[in-house]
Amino acid sequence: MAEDLDRPAIDIALLPEDGTTLPERLQPLLLGIEEEQIPFLFLTSSDQTSPDLVTRAYDAAVASRLSVGIAYSHDQIVVHYKNLAPDAPLFTEDVTTAKAIRIIGANAARLVKGVPFKL
Repeated sequence: MAEDLDRPAIDIALLPEDGTTLPERLQPLLLGIEEEQIPFLFLTSSDQTSPDLVTRAYDAAVASRLSVGIAYSHDQIVVHYKNLAPDAPLFTEDVTTAKAIRIIGANAARLVKGVPFKL
C-alpha cells in the first residue's frame, strides 16, 4: 500500500543507505511519536550527497503539512520546525538510550499538538 505523501504528518528524512525504513536503534523515536497519536511519514532521498543534518531536518519540516521534520545521523537526531530559521533547529540531541530517543519523538509530536515537552 502506497503512503499518502500529502497527508498531515511529521516527516522523517531517511538516510539514503537506510532505504525506506528507520534503523532498528532509532525505532523508539517512532514509538514516541505514536504515543502522542501523531502520524509520521518517511522521506527517502536518492541523492547520495545529502545535505547536512540540520538542513535535512529543515527540508523535512518544510515538506511536512504539520511543519515538523526530523533527520538523524549515526549519533544525532535533529527536530526542526518550519517557522524557525533554517540553521536553528528546535532540538539537536545525541543518540543515547532508547528512552531518550523515545522522548525526542514524543516531543516532536508534542510540538504539533502545542502541549509542553517531556523532560
